[in-house]
Amino acid sequence: MTYRIRKAAVIGSGVMGSGIAAHLANIGIPTLLLDIVPKELLQEEKAKGLTLEDSSVRNRFAANAVQKLLKQKPAPLTTKKSLNLMTIGNLEDDLEKLKDVDWIIEVVVENLAIKKNLLEKIDGVRRPGTIVSSNTSGISINAMIEGRSEDLKKHFLGTHFFNPPRYLKLLEVIPAQDTLPELITFMRQFAEERLGKGVVLAKDTPNFVGNRIGTYGLMVTLQVMKEKGYSVGEIDSVTGPLIGRPKSATLRTLDVVGLDTFVHVAKNVYDHTTGDEQKVFEVPEYLQKMVNNGWLGAKSGQGFFLKKGKDITELNLDTFKYEPVKQLKTPSIEIAKQQKGLAAKVKTLTYAQDRTGELLWSIFAPTLIYSAQLVGEIADDIVAIDNAMKWGFGWAQGPFEIWDAIGVKESVEKMQAEGYKIPAFTQALLGKGNTSFYSEIDGELAYFDGTGYKKVPFNEKVINLKRYKKKHGVLKSNAGASLIDFGDQVLLLEFHSKSNALGLDVMQILNYALDLLDDSDYKGLVIGNQGKNFSVGANLAMILMEAQDDNIFELDHIVNTFQQGTLRIKYSNKPIVTAPFAMTLGGGAEICLPSAHIQASAETYIGLVETGVGLIPGGGGNKELYIKHIKGLPKGVDIDLQAIANKVFESIAMAKVSTSGEEARENNFLDFTDGISVNPDHQLYDAKQAVLSLAEAGYKPPVREKVPVVGEPGYATLLLAAQNLLQSGFISEHDLYIAKKLAYVIAGGNVPYGTFVDEQYLLNIEREAFISLIQHPKSQARMQHMLMKGKPLRN
Repeated sequence: MTYRIRKAAVIGSGVMGSGIAAHLANIGIPTLLLDIVPKELLQEEKAKGLTLEDSSVRNRFAANAVQKLLKQKPAPLTTKKSLNLMTIGNLEDDLEKLKDVDWIIEVVVENLAIKKNLLEKIDGVRRPGTIVSSNTSGISINAMIEGRSEDLKKHFLGTHFFNPPRYLKLLEVIPAQDTLPELITFMRQFAEERLGKGVVLAKDTPNFVGNRIGTYGLMVTLQVMKEKGYSVGEIDSVTGPLIGRPKSATLRTLDVVGLDTFVHVAKNVYDHTTGDEQKVFEVPEYLQKMVNNGWLGAKSGQGFFLKKGKDITELNLDTFKYEPVKQLKTPSIEIAKQQKGLAAKVKTLTYAQDRTGELLWSIFAPTLIYSAQLVGEIADDIVAIDNAMKWGFGWAQGPFEIWDAIGVKESVEKMQAEGYKIPAFTQALLGKGNTSFYSEIDGELAYFDGTGYKKVPFNEKVINLKRYKKKHGVLKSNAGASLIDFGDQVLLLEFHSKSNALGLDVMQILNYALDLLDDSDYKGLVIGNQGKNFSVGANLAMILMEAQDDNIFELDHIVNTFQQGTLRIKYSNKPIVTAPFAMTLGGGAEICLPSAHIQASAETYIGLVETGVGLIPGGGGNKELYIKHIKGLPKGVDIDLQAIANKVFESIAMAKVSTSGEEARENNFLDFTDGISVNPDHQLYDAKQAVLSLAEAGYKPPVREKVPVVGEPGYATLLLAAQNLLQSGFISEHDLYIAKKLAYVIAGGNVPYGTFVDEQYLLNIEREAFISLIQHPKSQARMQHMLMKGKPLRN
C-alpha cells in the first residue's frame, strides 16, 4: 500500500493537541482539530443568548485553543497564515469528517479507558488504511487497541511528540504488535522529512525511552538533593549548561513541565515496575506536599522557584519557605571551565573530590547503570537511547556518550567499589577488551551492540560537518572559517569563529573560495555551518577597537572588503547558496541576501539589527533588502518606490527579526524561489542539492542593473516619520541621528525621485554613513554595552 498524508485530524485541543495541529499546519498540511462538546454555558455565552446547541458553543474548546495559539510563547505557529489550514469542530457533530483525512492523531487525557472509548468511535468512521496514532507519553499502545478492527490494529502506532511540538526535535514512534512494517517505515521517513523530527523507534514499555530515562534521572536527582542536603539553586547551578544540559537545568525544568504532570509520569512507571527500580519512582514526600499545596510550578506561579517582580527565590525543602537562590561554588567548577570540550569538563567535574563531584557522581552512576539495563527492553540500541535524551531533553550528550566521556573502565571500577551491580551489557563491552560504547569503522561512527561494533545507520541527508572534515579534510582554513570539498564538485564555506562573527579572516576564506570557484570545475558553493547560530553579524569587538583607535582608513578597508565580498557573491558566475538558521543577524543576513538561492531552516531568525548597536548595515544589506522588495513585485505592476523605501526603512530602523523561515519570506528576506528545510539536519544536504540543480539548469548570474530610488523627496518622507517618533518620546536624539543616516542611504542620496543609480554608488554612501556613525561616541557606547551586557543600550 502507498501511504500519503494530505490531510490530518487531531483529537484533543489542549496545549499538546493544538501544538501538534499547529505544527502540521506550519508544514502545509490541512488539519482538523476536534474536541468534546461543552456540558455547560459560560456566563458570556448566556449573556449573548446562546444555547448548548449553537455551533460556537459546541466548538468552543477547539476554537479557544486556536485563538490561544496566537498568544502562546514560544509561538507554536511559524506564521499566522498557518491558521488558514486549520479547521475546528467537535466529536459529536464532526466525527464523520474523519473519513476525509489520512492521519488521525489522538491527543486526549492520559486515561486508558477514555482513549479506548475514543478509538472505538474512530474505528467506526475511518476509511480502511487510514493511519491512526496516539500521542500518549507512556500508556501501553497495545492496550489501547484491544478489541479494535484488524485494519485499525495494522494501521495504529504511538507517535509521542515532545512539547512544544514545533521546537523539540524528538518524535518517539512506538509500533503496536500488529502494526504493518511498511507503515513504520513510511512514518519514520515522513516524520524526518516533512515534520522535521528526529525519530526514535521505541518499544511499548512504560514511558517509552525519553521519559523512562529522563524521569529516572530526575527522580534520582530529587532524592540526592534531599539526602545530601543540596539546595534547589545548587542543583540547578550544576546540572545545566555546565554539563551540557539546558539553561532550565533540573528543577526549573520541572517547574516548566508542571509538578503535577511530572508526578503523573513518574507514577506511571511506578505502577508498572517492581523492586529497587520501583523505589526510585516513588514520589518524594516533599514533592507530593508541593502538589497538594497547589505549588505546581510556572502554571501556578510557584514551585521549586518563586518569582516576584524581578526577584527569584528558591524553596527550602526543610522549612517550606522561599529564600534567596544559592549556587554551588567549588574549585572543580572553575577548573572545569578551563577544560577544552564538554567531555573533558564533565569528566573533571564527575571525579572531583568536592560537593560538585559528589553530586554529579551520585546522579550519573545510577542513571548510566539504569540506561544500560534497559538496552533492548525500551529500544534496540544505545543510539536510540542517546538520541532520545539529546532530542527530547536537550542533553548535549546521551547517557552512553556521558559514560564514554567519564571513562567506562574507570567509572565501572568506582561503581563496583561502591557496591553497584554492573549491567550485563556493560560487562560485555569490557569483557571484549573495549573501553568505549562508541568507536569508528572506516572513519564512520559505530556503536557497541552487545557483541561488537556496528556502524550507525547512514542517512545521506544528515551531514555531520565535524565528522565530514575529519574524514575528508579541508582545502583551506583559518581561525574564522574553513573551505571544504563538499563532494559532487560543490564547495562548502563554514564559519567557526566565536559566535560565527564575521571578520577579515572569514572574508579571506570567502574570497579564496570565490577565486577557486572561478578557476576550477567546481559547480558552486554552499555557505553554511552547524554552530549554535548561522552568524550573529560582524565582529563587533574588532570594529569597536579600530574605531576607538581612530583607525578610519583601516575601518574603511574592512567595510569595503565586506561590501565587495557580498557583491562577488551576487555576481558569481556559479551559484552560491546560503544556508541560514537560528540567529542570522546583521552581517550574517548580508551574506545571505545577495546569494543565488537561500536554503533557510524553518527556525531562521534573520534581520538587519545594526541600529541596536548605533550603526546601520555596512555590507550592502540596505541595498539588497530594498532590491529584494522591488524584485518581489509582479512584473508589469507600477512600483510605489516610496512604499518600498518606507517598509525597508522600518524593517532596518526597528531592527526587525523574523520569528521563522516562513516569516523571513513574508519580510522579503527570502523570495518565493528560496527554500526552507523543516529538518535542520537536512539543511546542508538541501543546500547542496540547490547548487547542483541551479548548475544543471545552466545558472547565469543576474544582469547588473541600475536601481531606482526615492531620492531627496523620499528622504524627507522617511525623516518625517522618525521625527514624529522623537516628538512622541519613542526614540532618542541619537536614534534620530542614526535614522537620518539610514534614510539617506535607502533614499539613494540627494537625487531626484525615480533616479536610477548604480549599486556601487549605493555601497559608497552606505560605507560613508557607516564610518561616520562608528566614530560617534554614543554609537561606540552602544557597541560597548552590547559587548559587555549582551543587550542594546538606548542612549
